[in-house]
Amino acid sequence: MTKQKTGVLLWVDLEMTGLSPEKDRILEVAAIATNWGLEELGTYTAVVKVDEELMKKRMVGEFWEKNRASYEALVAQNASGLAAAQVEKELLQFVEQHFGDEVYLAGNSIHQDRKFIEREWPKLDKRLHYRMLDVSAWKIFFEGALHKHFTKPEQHRALDDIRGSIEELKWYLKSIS
Repeated sequence: MTKQKTGVLLWVDLEMTGLSPEKDRILEVAAIATNWGLEELGTYTAVVKVDEELMKKRMVGEFWEKNRASYEALVAQNASGLAAAQVEKELLQFVEQHFGDEVYLAGNSIHQDRKFIEREWPKLDKRLHYRMLDVSAWKIFFEGALHKHFTKPEQHRALDDIRGSIEELKWYLKSIS
């Protein structure tokens, strides 16, 4: 018997060398498949091998100085990383396992991650719906209009950040129900 594919939201978080899709590269990816109840159906994580010289050149400045532990962990795991094409192949298998025709990308400031997906993983990008669920939009409204603030731990590690985004959306939804 074929397992019914119940995934609707593909939560993705990327850790990158910086924020420029033209100059920077994906270092780490995590994905969680959820249904509309935001229940986890499966997870995927991978380290993407990036040229060490690019990392040294791009991973500089105030952000990386303030997040030294994340910097060191990302640099340390780079040697065990996979080629970007292999990670894309595995992500597509993950999507195929959990999703039907519509795959909505979800996360915090997910439009930025989508730019990297478009550039580095075009086959995955083609599989994604054009609509996305961006938790940042909820954040803007709740903070600006309702003066309510959700404090999410900022680990700057992909899987932890996704789980924080899911908890954040649950908090917003609970606030309006």
